[in-house]
Amino acid sequence: MQKLVFLVVGYSINWRRIIVNCLNRIGYTSIVEATDGSDALGRMHTEDIDFIITNWTMPNMDGLEFVKAVRKDTSFKDMPILMVSTKKRRDDIIKALNAGVDNYIAEPFTLTVLNQKIDAILEKRRSES
Repeated sequence: MQKLVFLVVGYSINWRRIIVNCLNRIGYTSIVEATDGSDALGRMHTEDIDFIITNWTMPNMDGLEFVKAVRKDTSFKDMPILMVSTKKRRDDIIKALNAGVDNYIAEPFTLTVLNQKIDAILEKRRSES
């Protein structure tokens, strides 16, 4: 397994703990956390991030605004992004995909689904390069 640094972005510490614990169980242990989009953008400029997992609902800068900001920044425009959210409506998922996420998981989710989505994003990125 390649060593990747994940940025986990979510307002709720409990939500971040769940994602971090799942990543650890999959085998990813290099993880940076941020509480919202603004915090995450700052960390992206100070940390060496390889993959973003973000929630949608956050104060200051929500997940959708964050994804759009990442895609506009030429330094990060190709960053793999997975959104995990309680928003399950088709139009919400389409909004997230149009904003630039590589894939989307509607909560609740299983460890297997998270692992499959991460692998699919990484495989797609490898085939494009």
